[in-house]
Amino acid sequence: MTSQATPIADALKAMRAAMQAGQFDDAARQADALLADHPDNQDALYMAAATARYLGQDDRAFNLLGRLKRVAPDFGRAFQEEGHLHRKRGDTAAALTAYQRAVRYNPALNASWTAMAELHDSLGNPKAAAEARAQADRLKALPRELLAVTNYIHEGKLLQAERIARAFMQQNPKHIEGMRLLADIGTRLGVHEDADFLLETAIQLAPDNPQLKIDYIQVLRKRQKYEAALAQAEALLKHDPNSPVFKSLFAIESMQAGDYDTALAIFDDVLETMPDDLATLTSRGHALKTAGETDKAIASYKRATEVEPLHGDAWYALANLKTFSFSDADIDAMLRAKKDPNLSYMGRIHVSFALGKALEDRGDYDAAFEHYAEGNQLKKLQTRYTTEQMHEEFEAQKRHCTAELFETRAGVGHDDPAPIFILGLPRAGSTLIEQILASHSQVDGTLELPNILSLAHRLRGRKQVSDRDRYPRVLHELPDEEFEKLGRDYIENTAIHRKGAPFFTDKMPNNFRHIGLIHMILPNAKIIDARREPMACCFSGFKQLFAEGQEFSYSVEDIGNYYRGYVDLMAHWDRVLPGKVLRVQHEDVVADLEGQVRRLLDYCGLPFEQACVDFHKTKRAVRTASSEQVRQPISASGLDQWRHFEDHLGPLKEALGPALETYSSQ
Repeated sequence: MTSQATPIADALKAMRAAMQAGQFDDAARQADALLADHPDNQDALYMAAATARYLGQDDRAFNLLGRLKRVAPDFGRAFQEEGHLHRKRGDTAAALTAYQRAVRYNPALNASWTAMAELHDSLGNPKAAAEARAQADRLKALPRELLAVTNYIHEGKLLQAERIARAFMQQNPKHIEGMRLLADIGTRLGVHEDADFLLETAIQLAPDNPQLKIDYIQVLRKRQKYEAALAQAEALLKHDPNSPVFKSLFAIESMQAGDYDTALAIFDDVLETMPDDLATLTSRGHALKTAGETDKAIASYKRATEVEPLHGDAWYALANLKTFSFSDADIDAMLRAKKDPNLSYMGRIHVSFALGKALEDRGDYDAAFEHYAEGNQLKKLQTRYTTEQMHEEFEAQKRHCTAELFETRAGVGHDDPAPIFILGLPRAGSTLIEQILASHSQVDGTLELPNILSLAHRLRGRKQVSDRDRYPRVLHELPDEEFEKLGRDYIENTAIHRKGAPFFTDKMPNNFRHIGLIHMILPNAKIIDARREPMACCFSGFKQLFAEGQEFSYSVEDIGNYYRGYVDLMAHWDRVLPGKVLRVQHEDVVADLEGQVRRLLDYCGLPFEQACVDFHKTKRAVRTASSEQVRQPISASGLDQWRHFEDHLGPLKEALGPALETYSSQ
């Protein structure tokens, strides 16, 4: 890779030098030569388009920008260059639209803000002009290092951004914008605890900075600290009760905290003054879906797609209802959107998954698989997941969480029997089990709580590369009283999600990797392994676009290897903690619902209640992809859906290997 990178870098450097010297003919020739060998090179396409504009070759410039936007859909500079072209040709409306897209993808583009201010002035829009000019002035006031960091962040170059930001903060440890940008990088890299700390500190130094609080709310939400996020959103709204941004934030946090009536009332209030606001229409749809108002949710999502057919989030939200049927017109609109060079990167992912669902429902399985595969391929490019690293984690659990460890530490932990952990792989029937249990009068259904994963992350410490198995090795080193404290912390920190019942569910599927930790901090907790036939489970996960946390699901090889590792690790837990985990096979629940309900309740020490069999009648908020399915009576219709795609699933079968046969005997 290095041998190829240097000639390309040298060619790009020469092109920049020619452009800076005004030698646009030379730059154009160099661009043609480079693109002949590397037709999808982002920087070459961008400079070639800019050169064509300077040479007056507008049609060529537009063509190059179309290619660039397909290669790099979220590259803000492409839209800025398009804005320059439209402005040069006198098309003010098109120029404004292009500049607005440019700063949406990269808010550090000073030239776009300045151009927008000038165009709004010419159109007699002084308020909009002033807002754009204020953004341009803010960027001009930034230290050059932080301007570079902002550009790198929004061009996806996070490691470069982090390197510059950390060097800057060493010299300027209390610089507010530097702290905010470093927190932004941490959030994008998934290091939410560091981002939380940075933003909390920055707010203490600058309590009147609303952007810090907005960023802080996003981090708190990702960490599922809903009560704290709601308090921050409420403070912002009190500061400016008429701000639609603050209203929407408060509505979203109210929804996350379970107050759907408040959330929907505020969303409706925002829509009275901004009836076509895409974010509000979509968020309102999510709230209605979670609350079980499916028809109203569909109407809200559909309105968003009518306002902006490129709004992939709403298209996917419709698909994710599972029970919605796309019309011919819907499918045509999505196919047009997918061909549109203005569709964002995430929009392409959303539309690909939505088209997969739409075409699967029509029985066009080969075309459906193509769209699912494309969506997964695009999503996988955004992750750093490797099967090798995950299997190292599985092996570390087996190596350190031994029968001897549990015998030596017998009796440690917090004795509260309230938690019922439902774990396994996503799309394995865990939401169904949760709905069954949450229909019982003594059980609160919560959601996929992040607390155990966060604790494991904390126990790993900061040397996650040089000392990968510090956790779970540290379980041998902690004093007995620490396990009691950690268990009590879990109970206290999850209290916000409970409504007073003596028991509650936690259905974070990835907790299966931490059963040893769960047992040591909460020895009386119940643990249920939701298992499903591997081909059905894995393919169902492959065609589901998860919000986050399931990076293994974006290729059939990765998901097959992950399932195989899961079965192996669960067999280990059975050996070292015999009888601890109740395994519930999804196919058995479908075949004998009442029998499996009684088995579940017996394991949890709960008396039988008919409401658990009639789970689909239970009214409660359900926040997972299966929310609509568990509001219907149980059905066997989904058990063999994967067989329609069997011709494409050879690599999945190969990755699963022996787990294809042994999954049910483990």
